[in-house]
Amino acid sequence: MHGRGAHGSRPEVSVDPVVMAAATVMRLQTVVSREVGGADTAVLTIGALRAGTKENIIPDDAELLMSIRTFEPRVRETVLSAIERIVSGEAAAAGAPKPPELNNTMSFPAVINDPDAVARTRLAFEDQFGVQLVVDPGPVTGSEDVGILASTAAAPCVYWLLGGADPTAFAGATDIAAMQNVVQELPSNHSPRFAPVIEPTLQTGVTALSRAARTWLPK
Repeated sequence: MHGRGAHGSRPEVSVDPVVMAAATVMRLQTVVSREVGGADTAVLTIGALRAGTKENIIPDDAELLMSIRTFEPRVRETVLSAIERIVSGEAAAAGAPKPPELNNTMSFPAVINDPDAVARTRLAFEDQFGVQLVVDPGPVTGSEDVGILASTAAAPCVYWLLGGADPTAFAGATDIAAMQNVVQELPSNHSPRFAPVIEPTLQTGVTALSRAARTWLPK
């Protein structure tokens, strides 16, 4: 987002991109809550706002980095259209000297597992680890580009998640609800406190991969 820099003592001669970006961040919070239907899924996260180098200098520009997750292409188009409208509108409202620049740095479709392949692989996992350790988490909003590989190779996709938390944290959890409560308190991936225990995580992951591969090898 482009502004016009100035000394911090004379904000009246600037077009402050920091304020422009801050207003944009707040307005973007309404995209999911007000433009996406309750039965649809979308996540819009602004992971970085970069502007300026010193407390008494109003910079020339500000950069927002955001991540968008949707399951349906039509929802994605709604979100992208709303982002462009809001960013452009906030820039115009602030009197920006030129329109904002919007760049799509990466994009890939939702990963869709093959139901039959999942059922076959799940049976192998249940046999290997026990039924109680194989859980269907339902749709998740994490992103992954492996779906492109599956589509290109015309191969059935089976994508699973590997737990890496300390098993002792789940000692008192006797049902799914209790387990979910424990999970809510665990550090998320990308958190600086995220640290999977080495074992049994490593052994379980290697075993799952090898068992899945053997399940699909020709008999």
